Amino acid sequence: MLSFLQRLLPKSWRSDAITIPVIRLHGTIMAGGGQLRQSLSLASTAGLIEKAFSFKDSPAIAISINSPGGSPVQSRLIYKRIRDLAVEKDKRVYMFVEDVAASGGYMIAIAGDEIIADPSSIVGSIGVVSASFGFPELLRKIGVERRVYTAGVNKATLDPFQEEKPEDIERLKALQLEVHDTFIDMVKERRGAKLSDDPDLFTGLFWTGKRGLALGLVDALGDMRGFLRARHGDKVRLKLVSPQRGLFGRRLGFLGIGSPDASELASAAANGVADAAGARALWARYGL
Repeated sequence: MLSFLQRLLPKSWRSDAITIPVIRLHGTIMAGGGQLRQSLSLASTAGLIEKAFSFKDSPAIAISINSPGGSPVQSRLIYKRIRDLAVEKDKRVYMFVEDVAASGGYMIAIAGDEIIADPSSIVGSIGVVSASFGFPELLRKIGVERRVYTAGVNKATLDPFQEEKPEDIERLKALQLEVHDTFIDMVKERRGAKLSDDPDLFTGLFWTGKRGLALGLVDALGDMRGFLRARHGDKVRLKLVSPQRGLFGRRLGFLGIGSPDASELASAAANGVADAAGARALWARYGL
């Protein structure tokens, strides 16, 4: 509306400031990111992304990314939604790394036409990891017998209460290699000739933003405001796009509805400890 009214004004009265919408994608990446935990999924971010790209007069959008990774599927879905809209709306995407854009976080980051990081940011970790615990000895010590009945010889693969089987580990590693190959192909497609030939690039190692620049993982070092002022002039305006809020100030879900009810609160409480522990482990890998 403001844009329309401004076009009605005499040219000498119009503002020549460029508005760049800004969204923040912060948290671990997991399916069904709930309202009681800070996490990223396509469902929890699609509304923000769509809203940012709806600014018709903006030549670009800026995205602040701060994530240690998580679900490769949700990471790729978020990446694809950003790229699809960038092409559809013909807008440039600037991706700004804060503390960390690693693993799935870096997969989202490569959706940017340019990636800008702080010199001390953590970037990379282009790999795939699965982790769990095994408890067969504990069960024996406390006198508990594990009983599993399946239809299908591989239905109880990698049960944490049973001994590991070499064939199960081999099958898991094969799956990981396929996901890793997809990740590598995405990075090569988006970063192309910018990438160095460092043999450790796709081994899962991670680096500072400063080293990431030398490796071709990022395009520049700096901060959002400074970079956008240098690129679009001193009059550039940053417009933070936030989740929609309801009548009483509660953040609404992707469809504009869905404040948590009693059953959701109970479910979140039951799963909260495990989710928090998993998220804490992801951040801890990068010293955060």
